[in-house]
Amino acid sequence: MKKGELIAEFAKRTEMSGTAANSAVNTILEIITERLKKGDTVGITGFGTFSITKRAARKGRNPATGEVIKIGASKTPRFSAGATLKAAVNPRKK
Repeated sequence: MKKGELIAEFAKRTEMSGTAANSAVNTILEIITERLKKGDTVGITGFGTFSITKRAARKGRNPATGEVIKIGASKTPRFSAGATLKAAVNPRKK
């Protein structure tokens, strides 16, 4: 599912206009992004947690030339699925 399909499904389920649904989805994504940029963690109970992980500087290798290069430290977003989401994706068979 792509973003446009998500927005269309959101509009259908909430009986919103496509424009209003687009605005709502974009606003949620903006809020999550802004909080992660500040270094906060965003937890949605039952769904999962968005967080930032720090990656240390390291040495790498240029695959074309084989020369050693420095890769700078960086931050990367991370998502950890919540128990309810995991259970929905992997239902237990009885």
